[in-house]
Amino acid sequence: MFSPGLSTVAATIQTAIAPVFLLAGIGSILNVLAGRMARVVDRVRALEVLHPRSSGPEHERHVRELRILDWRIWVINWALSFCVASAVAICLVVALLFVARLVNLHIGTTAAVSFIFAMLMLTIGLLLFLFEVRLSLRAIKVRAELLEHDR
Repeated sequence: MFSPGLSTVAATIQTAIAPVFLLAGIGSILNVLAGRMARVVDRVRALEVLHPRSSGPEHERHVRELRILDWRIWVINWALSFCVASAVAICLVVALLFVARLVNLHIGTTAAVSFIFAMLMLTIGLLLFLFEVRLSLRAIKVRAELLEHDR
């Protein structure tokens, strides 16, 4: 039975440290995205209560905000999906590092492609996050009458 030496395992752990730190960062991003999703869902629920009781300009504002919130849910969902795909690909990279070292496989290209895929998925997820933030800013327009510029 093959038993890897302690130096082999230690060297592989050292190689895997950077991807593991990246996983921690992605976890933080996922936490932020999940928090934003929860706030959007809470706002949708609040507007669902107000929507049937509103009329006129107030109703139109509710409908407009609900449409933007629906779009934000879709964008956040995709951002979460891409970031999770990135995390899974990083996990695959770490696993490949260990498998390659333990059984002496030459799968550097596969590990590199997995890492590139992870970075691409993370980039798309972050761009979607930026887009969602921009959407949220579009939804928050303070009405002129509330600003009381006439005072």
